[in-house]
Amino acid sequence: MGNREDLLKGAKQCLVERGWARTTVRDIAAAAGVSHAAIGYHFGSRDALLTQALVEAVDELGGQLTGYAPDGDPEQRWQALIDSFTTHRALWIAQIEAVVQAERSPEVREHLAAGQREAREGLGGSVPLALLSGLMLQWLVDPEHAPSGADVVAGLAAAPELPAAPDGSAAFEGPSTP
Repeated sequence: MGNREDLLKGAKQCLVERGWARTTVRDIAAAAGVSHAAIGYHFGSRDALLTQALVEAVDELGGQLTGYAPDGDPEQRWQALIDSFTTHRALWIAQIEAVVQAERSPEVREHLAAGQREAREGLGGSVPLALLSGLMLQWLVDPEHAPSGADVVAGLAAAPELPAAPDGSAAFEGPSTP
């Protein structure tokens, strides 16, 4: 393995062990066994390296989850994703930390946006991605009360269709206010 690969491996390790916010250039260099300067040379910045490491780690996780429900059963697929919130908790939390960093870093924002575009393709659209994001937050904060794969499938089946707007586009009529 070369320095670039060592840095990515070290950054993934740091994301899991320390999280985004607590990982320093020094931590990554030590985990990778390379000099601090190698980060700048290969990635330009700590944030660019952490973003790339996070994207790769999430891709690897996605590859692991793809084969979990080969028969295509929706309940099993959702449950596999939900189970990953526990088995790969540190990685999911690192993603949330990265989203916070993206508010002040256009570079991080663009990498995360590219990752979301890929996730939309892999999950079948924006709505499943939005559902996954909400499930992740529920499971990380309050797992005892978060929905299971069966709950997700039942909820989707029971969800009413949104009414159409006068122009024919989708509309949402929220609760009326007194």
